[in-house]
Formats: sequence, C-alpha cells, structure tokens
Amino acid sequence: MSNTVPLPPATEMQQAILQHHGAAFADFPAQPAPAPESDEPVYRAALAACSALGFIAQDASCLARAWAAQTRRLGFFDAAHWPDEPADFGLQPRPHAQPFAPCPQALGLYAVLPDAAWVGRMARAGVPTVQLRYKSDDSAAIAREVQAAVQAVQGTDALLFINDHWREAMAAGAYGAHLGQEDLDALTREELDELRASGLRLGVSTHGYAEMLRADAASPSYIAMGAVFPTTLKKMATVPQGVARLAAYARLMRGYPQVAIGGIGLEQFGQVRATAVGSIAVVRALVNAEQPEAAAGRLMHALRAGL
Repeated sequence: MSNTVPLPPATEMQQAILQHHGAAFADFPAQPAPAPESDEPVYRAALAACSALGFIAQDASCLARAWAAQTRRLGFFDAAHWPDEPADFGLQPRPHAQPFAPCPQALGLYAVLPDAAWVGRMARAGVPTVQLRYKSDDSAAIAREVQAAVQAVQGTDALLFINDHWREAMAAGAYGAHLGQEDLDALTREELDELRASGLRLGVSTHGYAEMLRADAASPSYIAMGAVFPTTLKKMATVPQGVARLAAYARLMRGYPQVAIGGIGLEQFGQVRATAVGSIAVVRALVNAEQPEAAAGRLMHALRAGL
C-alpha cells in the first residue's frame, strides 16, 4: 500500500488491542478463535484479540474484517479505535435502496406486553411504543388478539408493533411488526418484499455483530439490541451483552433507531441511556409492578431525563 505506515508485528497488534480494550470487556470469558479466513496480519491479530475479549466466533470474524478494513482506510493500524464505521463492516450505504417505512428515531419507552388488555392499559398510560408478544399455537386466537391490540391503541398516540405474527399485523392494520433473527432469516425474498410493500414498520432483534449485519441487509425500520442484562423471560443463545458492547453496537448502527432490551429495570436506565440508544424496552418492570401505570410514569421520566 502506498502512503501507509508499516504495520507492527501481528502479535504486537493483538496485544495492543487487548491493552486498549481489555478493561471494557473484562466480564466476558475468552472464546476459541475461529479458523482465519485470511492471512492479512491485521485481520489475524484482531481475530485473536476479539476472541480473547469474549466475542463468539461469528462476531470476532466480523470485527476482524472491520479492523482490517479500518486499517486500509486510515493507512495505519489504530489499536485504540474500536471499529464503528458502517462501511468497514460492509453495511449498506445510505440512503438504502429498499428501506422499510421509517419510524421515529427515538421510540422512547417500549413496553413488551403479553396480551391486548395490557397493550391498551399501557397505551392509555402514555407509553409511546408498545409491542404485543402473544404466545399461542391457535391461529384464530392470534388473529383475534392482534385485532384487539390494534383496537386497544385507538385514540392514543401509542405505536403498536406485533411480535412474530406479521401477516396478522398486516391484516389488522398494526403500525409495525417485530421479528427475531431466526424469523427474519426464515422469510423468503418474496415474503420480505410483501412485508415491506405493506407499509408495516419492521423491527429486528439482534444479539451481536453478525446478526446486526444480517438485519441491515433487510433495511428494517429499527434495530433492537440485547439482551443487555440477564433475563429469565426466555432462553438466550448468547450471553448478556452488557453496556460496553451495547455502546459499541450503538455507534456502529447509529443510522438506525435503536432499542435496548433484556433485563433492564429502572436502576439500569442511566447506564443504558448513556450509550445514546434512543429507546429502552421493558417487560417485567411493567407487568410485574404492583402499580404498572405509576411504574410506566417513572420509567418514562427516567428515559426523558437521562437519569
């Protein structure tokens, strides 16, 4: 490369990454490094370092490729700068060619709720964004509950997302749908085009770099990132991501509205808000509260105040 600074030895670059970032990710156990896909020295150094910092194989690979791209772009290796440039990760250039309909950049308090009655209750309490996460194998019951949730938010300003059941969301006229990574991956190209053409907003759950890149390929309306803290609500395939990772994810995905989710209660709002994520999703902090409306008020105040 012309106009570039000679690279240090790979072992020195690996150690420099660990020295600069080890404290931020100290809570994560080291992971086995995947087989390298390139002999590029920066890539190999970053792959080993990010694995040692606790990133699973697919995420360590994403980071290693991004660190190599960052080095090529800058013309020198910078161990101190954790990669956060979208182009270095291969994210789509903006504006996206086929984006989903937009939603507010800051969705505010995002209540994830088990049924339409809860949706209506929190919408009337002033919660700006609500999600129906209704679990059933009965297709007729699902359709009725989605329709009831749509009716429950009428007359309020709440934006209603439907978890998983995107066809029912389309039929009922919901504001948007939310899909997990596996559900997104399972959509055919035709189904994704149908969903986009319907005008529904789309939110996608992600649990690390590789999943964020896959979500970006669909150009969703917002990106959800988690689980930030331990949660008992569902079995997670990944460890809790923590605030340091969340902050790095937020910098990379800054072009999207972002929602932090997973084990977040009032006491964690300050540190989550400090990452610049524009929305915080809660479940137990509302549905397990003795006075849910009062709890919603406290959470909304904390989010607005940045407490």
